Amino acid sequence: MMTNQKKSNGMRFAFFGTSHIAVYVLDALATTDQRPQLIVTQTPKPKGRGLEPQPTQVDAWARTHEIPVAYDSKEFETGDWDVAVVVDYGNFLPKQLLDIPRRGFLNVHPSLLPRLRGASPMRSAILNDEKVTGVTIMLVSEGMDEGPIVAQKKIDVEPWPLGNAALEDILLQEGGKLLAQVLPQWVAGEIDAHEQNHDVATYSEKIQKEDGLLDLNADAYKNLLKIRAYEGWPGTYTFFERSGKKIRVGIIDAHMEGSPSTSLRARKLVIDRVKPEGKKEMAYEELLRSGAKPL
Repeated sequence: MMTNQKKSNGMRFAFFGTSHIAVYVLDALATTDQRPQLIVTQTPKPKGRGLEPQPTQVDAWARTHEIPVAYDSKEFETGDWDVAVVVDYGNFLPKQLLDIPRRGFLNVHPSLLPRLRGASPMRSAILNDEKVTGVTIMLVSEGMDEGPIVAQKKIDVEPWPLGNAALEDILLQEGGKLLAQVLPQWVAGEIDAHEQNHDVATYSEKIQKEDGLLDLNADAYKNLLKIRAYEGWPGTYTFFERSGKKIRVGIIDAHMEGSPSTSLRARKLVIDRVKPEGKKEMAYEELLRSGAKPL
């Protein structure tokens, strides 16, 4: 099956990925006519009320672009590869797999490594108020995000702070473009990788569901960063009281009140949208009109 696949700019490469994050990179590669000859992704898992097996977003992308899909590494192990790319695959890649492609595995990481290694660099960049961030193309090693750097691009993010989805859109589009640019150069041996400075490495937050709890009496700007960083998952929430009952309320969106010249400490957090437990999303003012008061 693979032998009939057209080589991509003379390269023979495989792609390991699962989620929409990996699709950003596949789209960028396809735009430059660089399509993998094999895509390895997770097995479809039961979802929804009917518990029907649903393909991963990368699986769906591959079928739309008529690229062979594998749910394990067996087909990859028997192939002849110049390079492989892994983006948000979800499984650990052992050394015996990393050693198969002639030029190893490349990864797109949405931070300026060695800053913010780990699984949540974009959410952590928002939490840490890092207005300047970027993307890294890295040669994958056995250590977590410790591999040599092939290329980087610094990105000034405006306006700030963005929500996680918007930051994700910017960084992964840029990361996909950067990979598309350097991939053929890397395979041709025209660029080298350099070791990271491990002494200055920082690590992204390991986020838990309970981390989304907000104290509305805490620092207003830090609360805004938390709301933006935890957008989607795990989400932010706090507790209100209404008619003698304690209710959990999700905080969907908010903004800072005050002019840009006002110091952050003097500015106020204004909640815009909320979702009380068991209810539909609504304006914050509507929640207050119902008699709810923050605890």
